[in-house]
Amino acid sequence: MSSPYQVAERFMRYVQIDTTSDPNSSSFPSSAKQRNLALVLFEELKALGLQDVEIDDWSYVFATIPSNVAQSLPTICFCSHMDTAPDCSGTNVKPILHSKYTGAPIILPDDPTQVLRTEEHPYLLQKIGDDLITASGHTLLGADDKAGVAIIMELAAYLMSHPEVPHGPIRILFTPDEEVGRGVEQLDMQKLNADFGYTLDGGPLGDIEDETFSADAATLTFHGISAHPGYAKGKMVNAIKLAAAFVEALPKANWSPETTTHREGFVHPTSIEGGLEKAMVQLILRDHDTALMESYPQKLEALAAQVVAAHPGARYEIKVQEQYRNMKEILAGVPFVADYAEEAMRKAGLQPKRAIIRGGTDGSRLSFMGLPCPNIFTGEMAIHSKLEYVSVQDMEKAIDTLVELVQIWKNHPWTQA
Repeated sequence: MSSPYQVAERFMRYVQIDTTSDPNSSSFPSSAKQRNLALVLFEELKALGLQDVEIDDWSYVFATIPSNVAQSLPTICFCSHMDTAPDCSGTNVKPILHSKYTGAPIILPDDPTQVLRTEEHPYLLQKIGDDLITASGHTLLGADDKAGVAIIMELAAYLMSHPEVPHGPIRILFTPDEEVGRGVEQLDMQKLNADFGYTLDGGPLGDIEDETFSADAATLTFHGISAHPGYAKGKMVNAIKLAAAFVEALPKANWSPETTTHREGFVHPTSIEGGLEKAMVQLILRDHDTALMESYPQKLEALAAQVVAAHPGARYEIKVQEQYRNMKEILAGVPFVADYAEEAMRKAGLQPKRAIIRGGTDGSRLSFMGLPCPNIFTGEMAIHSKLEYVSVQDMEKAIDTLVELVQIWKNHPWTQA
Protein backbone atom coordinates (compact mmCIF):
# COMPACT_ATOMS: atom_id res chain seq x y z
CA MET A 1 0.00 0.00 0.00
CA SER A 2 1.38 3.39 -0.96
CA SER A 3 2.11 5.89 1.79
CA PRO A 4 -0.06 9.02 2.17
CA TYR A 5 3.09 10.97 2.98
CA GLN A 6 5.78 12.64 0.89
CA VAL A 7 8.24 12.79 3.77
CA ALA A 8 11.17 11.35 1.80
CA GLU A 9 10.95 13.99 -0.91
CA ARG A 10 10.51 16.73 1.68
CA PHE A 11 13.46 15.49 3.73
CA MET A 12 15.77 15.22 0.72
CA ARG A 13 15.03 18.83 -0.19
CA TYR A 14 15.75 20.10 3.30
CA VAL A 15 19.09 18.32 3.72
CA GLN A 16 20.46 20.07 0.65
CA ILE A 17 20.21 23.40 2.50
CA ASP A 18 23.40 23.89 4.52
CA THR A 19 22.52 24.78 8.12
CA THR A 20 25.72 23.88 9.98
CA SER A 21 25.93 25.73 13.30
CA ASP A 22 29.17 27.31 14.51
CA PRO A 23 30.35 26.62 18.09
CA ASN A 24 32.88 29.46 17.90
CA SER A 25 30.38 32.16 16.98
CA SER A 26 28.85 34.55 19.49
CA SER A 27 26.03 35.58 17.12
CA PHE A 28 22.54 34.10 17.18
CA PRO A 29 21.92 32.08 15.23
CA SER A 30 25.56 31.08 15.19
CA SER A 31 25.55 30.83 11.38
CA ALA A 32 23.44 33.07 9.13
CA LYS A 33 22.77 30.22 6.69
CA GLN A 34 20.43 28.53 9.15
CA ARG A 35 17.90 31.22 8.26
CA ASN A 36 17.80 29.90 4.69
CA LEU A 37 15.96 26.79 5.82
CA ALA A 38 13.84 28.83 8.23
CA LEU A 39 12.63 30.95 5.31
CA VAL A 40 11.77 27.85 3.27
CA LEU A 41 9.75 26.41 6.16
CA PHE A 42 8.05 29.77 6.73
CA GLU A 43 6.83 29.88 3.12
CA GLU A 44 5.77 26.22 3.11
CA LEU A 45 3.80 26.58 6.34
CA LYS A 46 1.97 29.59 4.90
CA ALA A 47 1.23 27.66 1.69
CA LEU A 48 -0.22 24.79 3.75
CA GLY A 49 -2.67 27.23 5.33
CA LEU A 50 -1.43 27.22 8.92
CA GLN A 51 -2.16 30.20 11.13
CA ASP A 52 0.19 32.56 13.02
CA VAL A 53 3.10 31.62 10.77
CA GLU A 54 6.10 33.67 11.82
CA ILE A 55 9.88 33.78 11.58
CA ASP A 56 11.36 36.07 14.22
CA ASP A 57 14.63 38.00 14.33
CA TRP A 58 16.39 35.02 15.93
CA SER A 59 15.25 32.67 13.11
CA TYR A 60 12.78 30.70 15.22
CA VAL A 61 9.86 29.53 13.10
CA PHE A 62 6.39 29.37 14.67
CA ALA A 63 3.04 28.22 13.32
CA THR A 64 -0.37 27.09 14.57
CA ILE A 65 -2.70 24.32 13.50
CA PRO A 66 -5.95 25.50 15.09
CA SER A 67 -8.16 23.20 17.11
CA ASN A 68 -11.03 21.56 15.23
CA VAL A 69 -12.99 20.41 18.31
CA ALA A 70 -15.37 22.32 20.55
CA GLN A 71 -13.88 21.64 23.98
CA SER A 72 -11.00 23.53 25.58
CA LEU A 73 -7.77 21.52 25.29
CA PRO A 74 -4.09 22.07 26.08
CA THR A 75 -1.88 23.41 23.31
CA ILE A 76 0.66 20.82 22.18
CA CYS A 77 3.97 21.84 20.62
CA PHE A 78 6.02 19.76 18.19
CA CYS A 79 9.63 20.94 17.93
CA SER A 80 12.70 20.08 15.85
CA HIS A 81 15.96 21.89 15.22
CA MET A 82 17.08 23.15 11.84
CA ASP A 83 20.85 23.21 12.34
CA THR A 84 23.23 20.33 11.75
CA ALA A 85 26.30 19.42 13.77
CA PRO A 86 29.63 21.13 13.10
CA ASP A 87 31.43 17.79 13.66
CA CYS A 88 31.13 16.95 9.96
CA SER A 89 30.59 19.04 6.83
CA GLY A 90 27.01 19.89 5.91
CA THR A 91 27.92 21.71 2.69
CA ASN A 92 26.68 20.32 -0.64
CA VAL A 93 24.87 17.35 0.87
CA LYS A 94 23.81 14.93 -1.86
CA PRO A 95 21.11 12.62 -0.50
CA ILE A 96 20.80 9.16 -2.03
CA LEU A 97 17.69 6.97 -1.75
CA HIS A 98 18.48 3.25 -1.45
CA SER A 99 15.21 1.46 -2.22
CA LYS A 100 14.39 -1.84 -0.53
CA TYR A 101 17.62 -2.23 1.43
CA THR A 102 18.90 -5.82 1.25
CA GLY A 103 21.37 -5.87 4.13
CA ALA A 104 24.37 -5.70 1.83
CA PRO A 105 27.07 -3.09 2.51
CA ILE A 106 26.22 0.37 1.17
CA ILE A 107 29.28 1.99 -0.43
CA LEU A 108 28.94 5.76 -0.59
CA PRO A 109 29.95 6.80 -4.11
CA ASP A 110 31.87 10.03 -3.44
CA ASP A 111 34.18 8.27 -0.97
CA PRO A 112 34.25 4.48 -1.37
CA THR A 113 36.06 4.16 1.98
CA GLN A 114 32.77 5.16 3.62
CA VAL A 115 30.82 1.90 3.86
CA LEU A 116 27.65 1.32 5.86
CA ARG A 117 27.75 -2.24 7.21
CA THR A 118 25.49 -4.18 9.55
CA GLU A 119 28.52 -5.25 11.61
CA GLU A 120 29.17 -1.68 12.74
CA HIS A 121 25.53 -0.56 12.54
CA PRO A 122 23.38 -3.45 13.83
CA TYR A 123 20.14 -1.41 13.64
CA LEU A 124 20.40 -1.93 9.88
CA LEU A 125 19.43 -5.57 10.39
CA GLN A 126 15.97 -4.35 11.43
CA LYS A 127 15.70 -2.17 8.31
CA ILE A 128 16.01 -4.84 5.61
CA GLY A 129 13.29 -4.09 3.07
CA ASP A 130 13.08 -0.42 4.07
CA ASP A 131 14.04 2.50 1.87
CA LEU A 132 17.15 4.16 3.35
CA ILE A 133 18.54 7.62 2.69
CA THR A 134 22.25 8.35 3.05
CA ALA A 135 24.59 11.12 1.98
CA SER A 136 27.20 10.54 -0.74
CA GLY A 137 30.33 10.11 1.40
CA HIS A 138 31.73 13.63 1.74
CA THR A 139 29.24 15.07 4.23
CA LEU A 140 26.86 14.17 6.99
CA LEU A 141 23.26 13.60 5.93
CA GLY A 142 21.54 15.97 8.35
CA ALA A 143 18.82 13.58 9.50
CA ASP A 144 19.67 15.06 12.89
CA ASP A 145 17.38 16.86 12.85
CA LYS A 146 15.94 17.47 9.41
CA ALA A 147 14.20 14.12 9.73
CA GLY A 148 12.32 15.68 12.64
CA VAL A 149 11.65 18.84 10.63
CA ALA A 150 10.30 16.83 7.69
CA ILE A 151 8.12 14.68 9.98
CA ILE A 152 6.52 17.73 11.59
CA MET A 153 6.01 19.45 8.25
CA GLU A 154 4.40 16.33 6.82
CA LEU A 155 2.18 16.07 9.92
CA ALA A 156 1.06 19.65 9.29
CA ALA A 157 0.31 18.87 5.64
CA TYR A 158 -1.67 15.77 6.62
CA LEU A 159 -3.75 17.45 9.33
CA MET A 160 -4.54 20.47 7.17
CA SER A 161 -5.82 18.17 4.41
CA HIS A 162 -7.65 15.79 6.77
CA PRO A 163 -9.98 17.90 8.92
CA GLU A 164 -11.79 14.75 9.98
CA VAL A 165 -8.88 13.98 12.36
CA PRO A 166 -9.95 15.58 15.67
CA HIS A 167 -7.35 17.50 17.64
CA GLY A 168 -6.80 20.45 19.92
CA PRO A 169 -4.54 23.44 19.20
CA ILE A 170 -1.06 22.55 17.92
CA ARG A 171 1.99 24.80 17.86
CA ILE A 172 4.94 24.09 15.61
CA LEU A 173 8.43 25.29 16.54
CA PHE A 174 11.66 25.03 14.57
CA THR A 175 14.82 26.13 16.35
CA PRO A 176 18.38 27.06 15.35
CA ASP A 177 21.61 26.19 17.16
CA GLU A 178 20.57 23.08 19.09
CA GLU A 179 23.81 21.38 18.12
CA VAL A 180 25.90 24.05 19.86
CA GLY A 181 23.75 23.96 23.01
CA ARG A 182 21.95 27.26 22.41
CA GLY A 183 18.75 26.10 20.72
CA VAL A 184 16.25 27.85 22.99
CA GLU A 185 18.53 30.62 24.25
CA GLN A 186 16.46 33.40 22.64
CA LEU A 187 13.09 31.66 22.56
CA ASP A 188 10.07 33.73 23.59
CA MET A 189 7.98 31.28 25.62
CA GLN A 190 5.01 33.64 25.73
CA LYS A 191 5.00 33.77 21.96
CA LEU A 192 5.23 29.99 21.78
CA ASN A 193 2.24 29.76 24.14
CA ALA A 194 2.08 25.98 24.49
CA ASP A 195 1.30 23.75 27.47
CA PHE A 196 3.10 20.49 26.66
CA GLY A 197 5.52 19.52 23.95
CA TYR A 198 7.53 16.86 22.15
CA THR A 199 10.82 17.14 20.33
CA LEU A 200 11.20 14.98 17.24
CA ASP A 201 14.91 14.24 17.56
CA GLY A 202 15.19 10.59 18.60
CA GLY A 203 16.69 7.56 16.90
CA PRO A 204 15.35 4.00 16.64
CA LEU A 205 11.77 3.20 15.75
CA GLY A 206 9.52 3.21 18.83
CA ASP A 207 11.86 5.09 21.17
CA ILE A 208 10.37 7.60 23.60
CA GLU A 209 13.00 9.38 25.65
CA ASP A 210 12.05 11.15 28.85
CA GLU A 211 15.42 11.33 30.56
CA THR A 212 18.58 13.19 29.62
CA PHE A 213 21.91 13.96 31.17
CA SER A 214 22.29 16.85 33.54
CA ALA A 215 25.14 18.90 32.16
CA ASP A 216 27.68 21.51 33.22
CA ALA A 217 30.81 22.90 31.61
CA ALA A 218 34.00 23.48 33.62
CA THR A 219 37.15 25.44 32.92
CA LEU A 220 40.31 24.66 34.91
CA THR A 221 42.88 27.45 34.56
CA PHE A 222 46.44 26.72 35.65
CA HIS A 223 48.88 29.54 36.39
CA GLY A 224 52.60 28.88 36.11
CA ILE A 225 55.72 31.01 36.53
CA SER A 226 57.62 32.34 33.55
CA ALA A 227 61.43 32.40 33.37
CA HIS A 228 64.09 32.44 30.71
CA PRO A 229 64.44 28.79 29.66
CA GLY A 230 68.22 29.03 29.80
CA TYR A 231 68.12 30.08 33.48
CA ALA A 232 64.89 28.46 34.60
CA LYS A 233 66.13 25.85 37.07
CA GLY A 234 64.26 26.19 40.33
CA LYS A 235 62.19 29.07 38.95
CA MET A 236 60.00 28.09 36.02
CA VAL A 237 56.63 26.40 36.46
CA ASN A 238 55.18 25.50 33.06
CA ALA A 239 51.38 25.90 32.99
CA ILE A 240 51.16 23.65 29.93
CA LYS A 241 52.72 20.82 31.93
CA LEU A 242 50.35 21.52 34.84
CA ALA A 243 47.38 21.18 32.48
CA ALA A 244 48.82 18.02 30.96
CA ALA A 245 49.44 16.52 34.42
CA PHE A 246 45.86 17.30 35.38
CA VAL A 247 44.45 15.56 32.30
CA GLU A 248 46.78 12.62 32.91
CA ALA A 249 45.46 12.38 36.49
CA LEU A 250 41.85 11.90 35.35
CA PRO A 251 40.60 8.34 35.94
CA LYS A 252 41.28 6.01 33.02
CA ALA A 253 39.10 3.02 33.89
CA ASN A 254 35.90 4.99 34.46
CA TRP A 255 34.44 8.51 34.54
CA SER A 256 35.11 9.10 30.83
CA PRO A 257 32.96 8.84 27.69
CA GLU A 258 35.01 5.94 26.37
CA THR A 259 34.55 3.84 29.54
CA THR A 260 30.91 4.54 30.51
CA THR A 261 27.46 3.59 29.26
CA HIS A 262 23.77 3.58 30.27
CA ARG A 263 23.37 5.78 33.38
CA GLU A 264 27.06 6.18 34.16
CA GLY A 265 28.33 9.76 34.22
CA PHE A 266 31.62 11.20 33.07
CA VAL A 267 33.91 14.19 32.78
CA HIS A 268 35.36 14.86 29.37
CA PRO A 269 38.23 17.24 28.52
CA THR A 270 37.33 18.85 25.21
CA SER A 271 40.24 21.26 24.70
CA ILE A 272 43.53 22.49 26.11
CA GLU A 273 44.93 25.87 25.22
CA GLY A 274 47.45 28.29 26.63
CA GLY A 275 51.12 28.86 27.15
CA LEU A 276 53.89 28.91 29.73
CA GLU A 277 52.20 31.23 32.23
CA LYS A 278 48.57 30.21 31.80
CA ALA A 279 46.87 27.13 30.38
CA MET A 280 43.18 26.22 30.36
CA VAL A 281 41.47 22.86 30.22
CA GLN A 282 37.84 22.88 29.08
CA LEU A 283 35.68 19.99 30.27
CA ILE A 284 32.08 18.90 30.07
CA LEU A 285 30.44 17.19 33.07
CA ARG A 286 27.58 14.75 32.54
CA ASP A 287 25.41 12.52 34.73
CA HIS A 288 21.75 11.51 34.88
CA ASP A 289 21.86 12.13 38.65
CA THR A 290 22.02 15.91 39.04
CA ALA A 291 23.28 15.82 42.63
CA LEU A 292 26.07 13.45 41.64
CA MET A 293 27.00 15.58 38.65
CA GLU A 294 27.12 18.67 40.85
CA SER A 295 29.73 16.92 43.02
CA TYR A 296 32.08 16.50 40.07
CA PRO A 297 33.73 19.94 40.34
CA GLN A 298 34.95 19.09 43.85
CA LYS A 299 36.61 15.95 42.50
CA LEU A 300 38.24 17.95 39.73
CA GLU A 301 39.46 20.51 42.25
CA ALA A 302 41.02 17.78 44.35
CA LEU A 303 42.98 16.53 41.34
CA ALA A 304 44.04 20.06 40.39
CA ALA A 305 45.16 20.75 43.96
CA GLN A 306 47.36 17.64 43.90
CA VAL A 307 48.97 18.81 40.67
CA VAL A 308 49.80 22.34 41.84
CA ALA A 309 50.94 21.13 45.28
CA ALA A 310 53.95 19.54 43.63
CA HIS A 311 54.96 22.87 42.04
CA PRO A 312 55.53 25.73 44.52
CA GLY A 313 54.16 29.00 43.19
CA ALA A 314 51.66 27.36 40.86
CA ARG A 315 47.96 27.90 41.33
CA TYR A 316 44.67 27.02 39.67
CA GLU A 317 41.10 28.26 39.49
CA ILE A 318 37.91 26.57 38.38
CA LYS A 319 34.77 28.00 36.82
CA VAL A 320 31.61 25.96 36.32
CA GLN A 321 28.71 26.91 34.06
CA GLU A 322 25.33 25.20 34.16
CA GLN A 323 24.20 23.92 30.76
CA TYR A 324 21.00 21.90 31.24
CA ARG A 325 19.34 19.49 33.64
CA ASN A 326 17.74 16.06 33.34
CA MET A 327 14.25 16.56 31.92
CA LYS A 328 13.05 13.63 34.06
CA GLU A 329 13.00 15.99 37.05
CA ILE A 330 10.12 17.81 35.34
CA LEU A 331 8.48 14.98 33.40
CA ALA A 332 8.14 12.83 36.52
CA GLY A 333 5.49 15.30 37.66
CA VAL A 334 3.48 14.99 34.44
CA PRO A 335 3.91 11.31 33.52
CA PHE A 336 0.95 11.36 31.12
CA VAL A 337 2.99 13.36 28.57
CA ALA A 338 5.30 10.42 27.81
CA ASP A 339 2.53 7.89 28.50
CA TYR A 340 0.39 9.40 25.73
CA ALA A 341 3.31 9.07 23.31
CA GLU A 342 3.63 5.38 24.20
CA GLU A 343 -0.11 4.89 23.68
CA ALA A 344 0.12 6.62 20.30
CA MET A 345 2.94 4.31 19.22
CA ARG A 346 0.87 1.27 20.14
CA LYS A 347 -2.06 2.61 18.14
CA ALA A 348 0.36 3.09 15.23
CA GLY A 349 1.32 -0.59 15.46
CA LEU A 350 4.62 -0.13 17.26
CA GLN A 351 6.11 -1.51 20.45
CA PRO A 352 7.26 1.59 22.38
CA LYS A 353 10.51 1.57 24.28
CA ARG A 354 11.42 4.01 27.06
CA ALA A 355 14.99 5.12 26.56
CA ILE A 356 17.43 7.52 28.14
CA ILE A 357 19.49 10.06 26.26
CA ARG A 358 23.21 10.19 26.93
CA GLY A 359 23.08 13.82 25.92
CA GLY A 360 20.51 16.57 25.83
CA THR A 361 17.85 18.00 23.53
CA ASP A 362 16.04 21.29 23.19
CA GLY A 363 13.44 19.48 25.29
CA SER A 364 15.84 19.40 28.25
CA ARG A 365 15.86 23.19 28.41
CA LEU A 366 12.23 23.58 27.37
CA SER A 367 11.09 21.31 30.19
CA PHE A 368 12.68 23.64 32.73
CA MET A 369 11.27 26.69 30.91
CA GLY A 370 7.72 25.50 31.53
CA LEU A 371 7.12 23.18 28.56
CA PRO A 372 7.45 19.50 29.60
CA CYS A 373 8.95 17.99 26.49
CA PRO A 374 10.04 14.34 25.98
CA ASN A 375 11.68 13.17 22.76
CA ILE A 376 10.14 10.97 20.05
CA PHE A 377 11.97 8.81 17.49
CA THR A 378 12.65 9.92 13.91
CA GLY A 379 14.82 7.07 12.62
CA GLU A 380 17.98 9.20 12.46
CA MET A 381 21.01 6.97 12.95
CA ALA A 382 24.83 7.25 12.90
CA ILE A 383 24.36 10.96 13.46
CA HIS A 384 27.15 13.55 13.15
CA SER A 385 28.98 11.33 10.66
CA LYS A 386 29.39 10.65 6.95
CA LEU A 387 27.59 7.33 7.50
CA GLU A 388 24.44 8.96 8.86
CA TYR A 389 21.25 7.40 7.52
CA VAL A 390 17.50 7.33 8.03
CA SER A 391 14.73 4.90 7.13
CA VAL A 392 11.85 6.41 5.16
CA GLN A 393 9.50 3.94 6.84
CA ASP A 394 10.70 5.05 10.31
CA MET A 395 9.87 8.65 9.41
CA GLU A 396 6.45 7.59 8.13
CA LYS A 397 5.77 5.67 11.36
CA ALA A 398 6.73 8.79 13.33
CA ILE A 399 4.06 10.73 11.42
CA ASP A 400 1.54 7.95 12.12
CA THR A 401 2.47 8.23 15.80
CA LEU A 402 1.89 11.99 15.85
CA VAL A 403 -1.47 11.64 14.11
CA GLU A 404 -2.52 9.20 16.84
CA LEU A 405 -0.98 11.38 19.56
CA VAL A 406 -2.97 14.52 18.75
CA GLN A 407 -6.17 12.46 18.92
CA ILE A 408 -5.21 11.02 22.31
CA TRP A 409 -4.69 14.54 23.67
CA LYS A 410 -8.28 15.30 22.56
CA ASN A 411 -9.43 13.25 25.55
CA HIS A 412 -7.13 14.88 28.10
CA PRO A 413 -9.01 16.40 31.07
CA TRP A 414 -8.38 20.14 30.91
CA THR A 415 -9.91 22.93 32.92
CA GLN A 416 -7.69 25.86 31.93
CA ALA A 417 -9.03 28.45 29.54
